[in-house]
Amino acid sequence: MSDLDATDRKILAALDEDGRMPTAMIAVRLGLARGTVQARLEKLRESGMLRAHSSRVTPAALGRPVAASVQVELDQHQITEAIAALASIPEVLECFAPAGNTDLLLRVVAKSPDDLYRVSEEIRLCPGINRTSTSLFLREVIPYRVTGLLAGDAAG
Repeated sequence: MSDLDATDRKILAALDEDGRMPTAMIAVRLGLARGTVQARLEKLRESGMLRAHSSRVTPAALGRPVAASVQVELDQHQITEAIAALASIPEVLECFAPAGNTDLLLRVVAKSPDDLYRVSEEIRLCPGINRTSTSLFLREVIPYRVTGLLAGDAAG
């Protein structure tokens, strides 16, 4: 669903500000009927536009304050097996297939630098993975956000 109208954008902006805001409060804040907000939210959920609520939990709150990116070089014949194995590692939060020299780019978390070494080794030992390169994140300077996109031109 890429065609967001002004009402969808206002609803999403309210959720971006406070992801736990109840439907009724969004309706009051935006001057809309509760049923309208609820129907639009359901449509947005069904379209896959909204992230899962669990993405709001910070890894640090779960005892994983260390974050890193891991670049992965694959045996292209085993990409399916590699992705399945990576998906079974709880510390792998996201996996992207970027353009360029890197086959996969992972965002991972760990309890400590030593634990990050363990996670990196677990990744390296997955089937089809030839090489990895890990970069530690020192701190988050711009958190995940979409507020600017919601305020921008829909044609983008």
